[in-house]
Amino acid sequence: MKVKEIAFDNKKTGNDYFDFVQLQDIYNRTPTDHDQFDHHKISFFVIVIITEETGRHSINYKDYRFKKGTVFTLRKNSIHKFYKAKAKGKFLVFTEDFVIRNSDKIGTLKLFQLFNEMLGSPKLQLNKNDFGEINLLVDQIHQEFANKNDQHSLEIIRSLSQVIIHKLFRIKLKDIENLGDEKYHLKFIKLQELVEKDCFESKHVSYYANKLGVTSRTLNNITQSVIGKHAKAFIDDIVILQIKRLLVNSQLSFTEIAYQSGFDDPTNFFKYFRKNTGFSPKEFKEKSK
Repeated sequence: MKVKEIAFDNKKTGNDYFDFVQLQDIYNRTPTDHDQFDHHKISFFVIVIITEETGRHSINYKDYRFKKGTVFTLRKNSIHKFYKAKAKGKFLVFTEDFVIRNSDKIGTLKLFQLFNEMLGSPKLQLNKNDFGEINLLVDQIHQEFANKNDQHSLEIIRSLSQVIIHKLFRIKLKDIENLGDEKYHLKFIKLQELVEKDCFESKHVSYYANKLGVTSRTLNNITQSVIGKHAKAFIDDIVILQIKRLLVNSQLSFTEIAYQSGFDDPTNFFKYFRKNTGFSPKEFKEKSK
């Protein structure tokens, strides 16, 4: 059983690229195709701005506490779930095409850097001044989205969204010491996409080096420069995330998950999972409940 994938679907305006949603509305919805309080995968990007109260949110099987001024950046293919709360917030929901349609290469790169949890936490905590600036821009977007809706609205919303992305990226840079050598970032993103697709087929650095037409040493240089990890450790991180997805969202036995994850011997699967998480698969599944 695969985790439910949610496609972009703006029924309100029919816009193919962008939607504006209130957190309270998400809490109160009763979707027929999924449960927002269960893990589900999104096929779009989301910026979440918390404006009132506290709570927690799960992103890729990790819980994050939030309060007023918290911002979450969720990239396409993230797995998340909501916890019921009295919090209020605003969601900017958009497809990849919405931002990059008129964006240059640098602007596109900043989009992927901001939303990539491998390059830093998906959670940002804004100070009072930053929150005021971002919240004002979000309110301007809401005004355009809710009230204008003429031939200029989408471009204004896109421009304001790009300003928000740049401002958040500036704040993110303050939270992490080094994003590494920018010349490697696009190569890193290609590697990440490939590993996410093929990680159960192979966990070997040489496999991905061959696929990308580079040496294993080059892959190590890329991952070391961008995230400060060897390529094998980076691959293991993605494998573990995908195994967690199976443990939480399927009814498969541990042995079946071991084989589906590419292990010939379930014993090696149990050792691999404990080595990389500190838990046995059973302990993790019980903990995740």
